[in-house]
Amino acid sequence: MVLSSDKLIQIRRHLHQIPELAMNEFQTSDYLRQVINSFSQQYLEIGSIPDLPTAILVRVNGSNPKRNIGYRCDMDALPVDENNGLSYASKNPHVMHACGHDIHMTVALGILNYFSEHQPSDNLIFFFQPAEESESGGKVAFDKDAFSGRFHVDEFYGLHDNAQLPAGVIGCRNGTLFAGTTEVNIIITGKSGHAAYPHLANDSIVIAASFIQQVQTIVSRNIAPTKCGVITFGKIDGGVIRNVIAGTTRLEGTIRGLTQTMIEFIRQRITEIASGLQKSFNCQITVEFNQGGYFPVENNPQLTKRFINFMKENPEVTFQETEPKMTGEDFGYLLNKIPGTMFWLGVDSPGALHSADFLPKESAIAKGIVAMTSFLEYRMNLEDEKCSKM
Repeated sequence: MVLSSDKLIQIRRHLHQIPELAMNEFQTSDYLRQVINSFSQQYLEIGSIPDLPTAILVRVNGSNPKRNIGYRCDMDALPVDENNGLSYASKNPHVMHACGHDIHMTVALGILNYFSEHQPSDNLIFFFQPAEESESGGKVAFDKDAFSGRFHVDEFYGLHDNAQLPAGVIGCRNGTLFAGTTEVNIIITGKSGHAAYPHLANDSIVIAASFIQQVQTIVSRNIAPTKCGVITFGKIDGGVIRNVIAGTTRLEGTIRGLTQTMIEFIRQRITEIASGLQKSFNCQITVEFNQGGYFPVENNPQLTKRFINFMKENPEVTFQETEPKMTGEDFGYLLNKIPGTMFWLGVDSPGALHSADFLPKESAIAKGIVAMTSFLEYRMNLEDEKCSKM
């Protein structure tokens, strides 16, 4: 069975109607297995990951394998109410493929379908990954040794759709494509008291204000202007009523950086500022960091140079070199462990990623499949090279 353009669009629209949140992609996984089982099974082996029940691994056995090449796509959706008025809109209340993972899965199915009919020379490992938007599904899979034995991966590739690029354009860059992200929670414990007697209390909101001001100087005064880092505290919770001094205040924020070194530096400075304020305000400040698998997506230099050169020279592909983005992606964890490349697929949406009116153009699907199948065939014809991790 070779998937036609009409069939690919039908698949994408079905996936769009059944979006599911991280670690709960059961309908999605069942449907993907149904589609995969309709392919020729001559070269295919289908596997699973016990600790990730919705994940799917597919090995395409090569005719003369020199390496195992991995291709990853993500499956989960977002807690967003769709606002597009589509006939194939989400049927699951308050959940939407607002990040385009339905496009990602459809492109992956198209590539897999092609190689199920045209045996590759190398082994190909397809990873349909749950929980990219939260809970770090890529990290869970790697840490559970999913990419070992028959499903070992020597190099990994994956795409992310891009609302700003024209439909079907392939975008990429060497170095960092996506920033790494780290959640940061701050709990400030002072002493509550009457608003009329501040000298008998220790105001955690005042301490929080000082903490936020000092932390915002990290990027402006501790990091070179040519480097990229972001610290945002998007939530603050303290106090119970206007005339009671707050004994405890909680801050929730995010750190983003284009390198892991940058993220670790920002974390160190936040910890040092908290330590200093504990002494100056005679309070307790607890700092919690949670990075999970959201490392910077740092493309491998050798593999990515080859990928970019191929896309530039391929007459069937429109290529554009792109700037790094401060958004996060847990494919960064896999690229921290296994050399590889992530790239953009333009979908020319009027609405931004993660928005209720995100509406990718489906014409991008076939172009993404053609670009990646032709690249993989080119890659498999090259002699093996040792590839260092970044």
